[in-house]
Amino acid sequence: MPRKAHLLLVDDDPNTLAALSRAFRLAGHEATVCDNADRAIELLRSEHFDLILSDVVMPGKSGLELLDDLKKAGVKTPIVLISGQANIEMAVKATRLGALDFLEKPLSTDKLLVTVENALRLTRLEDENRELRQRLGKHALVGCGPAMKKLLAQIDRVAVSETRVCILGETGTGKELVARAIHEKSPRREHPFITLNCAAVPAELIESELFGHEKGSFTGAASRHLGKFEQAEAGTLFLDEIGDMPVAMQAKLLRVLEEGEVERVGGDKPIKVNVRVVVATHRNLEELVKQNAFRSDLFHRIYVFPLTLPPLRERPEDFPQLVAHFARQVAAQNGWKEKAFAPDAIAELRKYSWPGNVRELRNVVERLVLLATDAAVSAADVRLALPSSGSASGLSATTGSGTLAERTEAFEREVLLAEIRRHNFHMTNVARTLGLERSHLYKKCQQLGIDLQSLRKPE
Repeated sequence: MPRKAHLLLVDDDPNTLAALSRAFRLAGHEATVCDNADRAIELLRSEHFDLILSDVVMPGKSGLELLDDLKKAGVKTPIVLISGQANIEMAVKATRLGALDFLEKPLSTDKLLVTVENALRLTRLEDENRELRQRLGKHALVGCGPAMKKLLAQIDRVAVSETRVCILGETGTGKELVARAIHEKSPRREHPFITLNCAAVPAELIESELFGHEKGSFTGAASRHLGKFEQAEAGTLFLDEIGDMPVAMQAKLLRVLEEGEVERVGGDKPIKVNVRVVVATHRNLEELVKQNAFRSDLFHRIYVFPLTLPPLRERPEDFPQLVAHFARQVAAQNGWKEKAFAPDAIAELRKYSWPGNVRELRNVVERLVLLATDAAVSAADVRLALPSSGSASGLSATTGSGTLAERTEAFEREVLLAEIRRHNFHMTNVARTLGLERSHLYKKCQQLGIDLQSLRKPE
């Protein structure tokens, strides 16, 4: 048997219950027994079972009636029916009601165990498929236009190889989603997918984050820490914003890519690693190489198969799909009723330039689903929600109605959002650009209702 399972056995014959429970326990399973359907329903309310085996003919409620009651109540536990008075009509009825299988007495222990094993395997596969659909739905690459079709074809082609991929595109175009898609379609999909945003980690900590450190190797290293390379063993490591990696660190990364081994900070021996590295950046790496801001030898190591993601403004045909996808996602996450978007609302969304690309569209859709008062989101709702129309309250930062304080707040919010996106959430750089202390910057975001965690959500 692939794993231990908890079975519920329902039969009015104590000898049958004793024989079945003994057989299952010898096979490594746990068995709970009861002699009537009503007691079975009580047990199902308080305990989890992987499979139910029930006799059909019992005093009071029959096995068929038990099956019908469970299906009507939405119980997902699979049920196998057993009968010593089996006939074709009974078997057909059991199948129509949703029985997983129908067995005839007297039972062969070997056949019964095989039936249970198959039932458990089927249930496990269904669970795995459901989990995979949820995961892919959450991180789906949505779109049917020419640009997306070309991108998806390139992903399919490169995913099955070990070729190093460099994902290029503006901030918010979905670079991490593409990296995840490459991993999910690759032979490494059963192993970890680990990410590191090179722009978000201080220069003095990035080596420890990538390669790990030994206990006591520096102040604050209270225990051994495994770096991203070791965490991603046999899987994929996604290095986002590789163009912002310090030059000194680039040399160490190059050595790892060439030799396939890392050395923890404070360690004295190399550790072999088997990791596929996928990188991404919104910057022009070739220009950085010319400016000596990026090593040319590392560039040639990672720039084997470049994938350029189209900005949202170049994907007008994808808006209906994207908006519907985000509307469903937002409604499901928050327990809200799903809202449709009127055609004129979609047309209005297409007019905007979308500097934040798909990530910005997702945030705007969430705002619209929350704020729209009618059954469907209208063009008027869109005009109020888009940044070009001012703040979330519909006030413009520089023109229109509102007090000076309200307009000043709206302007500050727009400036902060623009800088945060421009620096890809590297708050130290945002604070430095705006001449603020980091602590003051976070307080200002809180005052203006800027939810950094929400802005960081995958597209």
